[in-house]
Formats: sequence, structure tokens, C-alpha cells
Amino acid sequence: MLRSGADFWWSLDEQPMRNIKLVLEYDGTAYCGFQRQDGLRTIQAELARAVAVITKSPANVIGAGRTDAGVHARGQVVNFRTDARMPAEKFVPALNSVLPADIRVLRAEDVPLEFNARYDARGKTDEYTMDTRPVPSVFLRNYAYHVPFPLDLEAMREGCSHIVGRHDFRSFAASGGGAKTFTREVRRCALEAGEGLVKITVEADGFLYNMVRIIVGTLVLVGVGKLTPRDVARIRDARDRRVAGPTAPAKGLCLVRVDYDA
Repeated sequence: MLRSGADFWWSLDEQPMRNIKLVLEYDGTAYCGFQRQDGLRTIQAELARAVAVITKSPANVIGAGRTDAGVHARGQVVNFRTDARMPAEKFVPALNSVLPADIRVLRAEDVPLEFNARYDARGKTDEYTMDTRPVPSVFLRNYAYHVPFPLDLEAMREGCSHIVGRHDFRSFAASGGGAKTFTREVRRCALEAGEGLVKITVEADGFLYNMVRIIVGTLVLVGVGKLTPRDVARIRDARDRRVAGPTAPAKGLCLVRVDYDA
């Protein structure tokens, strides 16, 4: 099945021989997000540059998720078309040899020409990390939101239960995302804690703009007693961004997995 639009820049007469899927991780601290932006340093631009260097031809790199500035990834998925004859596994060391040290390709494979990392994704998992120690770790300063006050973890876990399910999540969506529908299915929203860290994992069929960060900001208000767990359901059903909590900082968020049909 062929799709039209900016993601498909080739003609039928010039159809490339191969479609390469990459799984990568990156530290988003120094980048203005994943998506290419003129004059700004982005993950997509760095990947396209690296692919062009290795394949000796321009590359259109398609990403599964457009992570924001400062957001990290351990399981981002991208694809690009090429007529390069390099074995798929050789793209891993080749690309890593020319990419910045804060972007690394983990795996590479040939996939069908119609595969699209963005439109074929069936689910994503994000993880948000908070450092709750009185003095935050210097080693986590770019990867965790420092919350220096006690949190009621059981109340937050109960709040998480009101996120799970198929709902209209517009209360947890920032403006400017361009979503056509606000309905998403959250399959899991779980909280783990230990050694001064709190991690909230959200798995869904897709996310709205800043959705996970707003969910976290709302759950923190539950944790400090400004909201009750039941308020999370009330906020969800209000379908009004103004009643939800603040947007948690980008640095605590990490895209950990993108799921596709087998």
C-alpha cells in the first residue's frame, strides 16, 4: 500500500530498492526535538546527514515519534529508503561512526518498501522519571525531574488507574499538536518507586502533544495532596486542559518502545 504526502518523496519510476528500519537511542538534551527545523539542531537532521554520508545520497528519515526538545529515547524507530547495497547489519557501525556520541543506532533491518515508522506504529511506551531525593543526583540532572518533597505514592497509583482505558484525553493535551481526534487508548499507566526515584510508565496506542508530561504533572498534584485520585477521572472527563496539572519538564521523559504488527 502506497501513501501520498511529504513522507514519500520518490516516484514509481525511481522507487528505491530497499527500505531500512533503525532502532535507536538518544540523549535529547542538546537537541531541539526530533523533527527537522530550519537552523536548529535536531535528531532527524543529524540522522539524515549521517545516512547521506554513508549511502552517498540524500535521505528522508521518517520517525515513529516527534519527541520534543530535551526528551530522550531508548527505542525510537525510523526508516529510510536507499539503493545502497550495504548489508542491513552494517548500517549500525557505519552510522554510529559518523553520528554524534549522543545518538546511537542499536539495530538495523530490511523491511518492506511500504513500511512507515510513523503511520504503521500500533503503540508506544513512554517512561517518566522523577528524582525525589532532597539533593538531586548530578548524574540525573538531564534525565529526571527533581521533586524535593514527599509524595503519596499510593494515591498516585490510584490516580494512574483513572488514566487507563479508551478516553477523550483533551484535558491532557497541549495546544499546537494538530491532532484530528483526542481519543486514545491507554493500555497501562504504572508507577514504580525505589532508591529515591519514581518512574511512571504509560503505554498507549498513541499520545497527544505533551500528553504524558501533563499526566505526570497532574499526578504530582495528587502526590502532594492538592488533588485526590478521583480528581484525575474528573479532570479526564472535563475535556479541558485548564483543569489539569502543569506540564512536567521535558528532561524526565523517555520514549522506550514503539510497537508494530508482527
